[in-house]
Amino acid sequence: MKELETGYVVIGDHQFFEGYTLFLCKEHKSELHKLDKDYKEKFLIEMSLISEAVFNAFEPDKLNYELLGNGDSHMHWHLFPRRLTEETPKYPVWWTPREVMYADNVKPNDETLEILKKKLLNELNRLTKGER
Repeated sequence: MKELETGYVVIGDHQFFEGYTLFLCKEHKSELHKLDKDYKEKFLIEMSLISEAVFNAFEPDKLNYELLGNGDSHMHWHLFPRRLTEETPKYPVWWTPREVMYADNVKPNDETLEILKKKLLNELNRLTKGER
């Protein structure tokens, strides 16, 4: 969806958590501490910028952040917009049954996907231009 200096921003294939976004590191590393100091700092700053854009674009009650890499040994952030209207808003996202979280009915169609991407891209562009 958008390329930044240290990674790629993509909207998740499934949108049980509307606005679910990933930030994929350009460097193939399995651990944050394995990045060069300057690159790591830029990566974290960009992730923070993306999280702000996700928050602004999708207006959740809370964001959950996860930096994973154990299933796929490449670092990638998961940004989950959380809402108090969920059945279990106080529990980790991974407690949501897989058959619910990855159901066909939460996979956006092309039109919905374009709307989600446009909302997020508008916020990312606004924030990267220094507008806050």
